[in-house]
Amino acid sequence: MTPQDVAEFEEFVAATGRTLRRTAYLLCGDWQRAEDATQDALVKVYAAWSRIQRGVGLRAYAHRAVTNAVFDQGRRPWRRERSTELLPESGSDPTAQVDRRLAVVQALSGLPPRRRQCVVLRYFADLSVEETAQALGINPGTVKSQTARALDQLRASLVASGLDLELEELA
Repeated sequence: MTPQDVAEFEEFVAATGRTLRRTAYLLCGDWQRAEDATQDALVKVYAAWSRIQRGVGLRAYAHRAVTNAVFDQGRRPWRRERSTELLPESGSDPTAQVDRRLAVVQALSGLPPRRRQCVVLRYFADLSVEETAQALGINPGTVKSQTARALDQLRASLVASGLDLELEELA
């Protein structure tokens, strides 16, 4: 890589690193796994830097690398264990938003992987239908149908847990 490519990559990481990490967190629900997945994805982006189209293609490639890294990690045997401890319920106002976010993350974890990817990339990573389709390697119509089904499932899950809110409130 040329020094200019290295500088462009560093700018890209500075501009999108937090978004990629948040996307990974929303896919897996664990900040440490999200950090690992983001690092794995950025290594792949760095290795392919000279072949990736700049602009829309770069962002889509990075998000696809993150989603693949999260689900690749989930297939590893030591990653299958999950904590079953729940945080104590809190009625105070300062933690209400945190409780709502945790409920959304828990509801996201109940979605099938493809639906979870579509919702996270569309609503939390703020990608368009076309960008999401490109990132996941599927048709835009599939993105629309999977997103619609996922939103219905999320709404039902959130209502069942006592929350009635829109995803945009938490993004």
